[in-house]
Amino acid sequence: MFRISGFIEGTSLILLLFIAMPLKYLAGLPEVVTVVGSIHGAFFCIYIVVIAYVTFRIRWSWKWIFSSVLVAFIPFGNYLLDIRLQKSSLS
Repeated sequence: MFRISGFIEGTSLILLLFIAMPLKYLAGLPEVVTVVGSIHGAFFCIYIVVIAYVTFRIRWSWKWIFSSVLVAFIPFGNYLLDIRLQKSSLS
């Protein structure tokens, strides 16, 4: 559940930054940012709730909580966190 919500949230951020924003400023279509931004905002809220759920469910350390919130603001950050989580669970 966390990995899926992270992937969706990360993808919505990439769509917002690299497709919607250029369409707004280069093509004069501000409504694209309104729509994609609203969708991204909803996915971000869901992602934060999932972080809280995972934290209480598996007793995540502060390191993972902080990292999970931080990567939500970095393009491709959720994908990198997913790779780190997979490596840490295999060790």
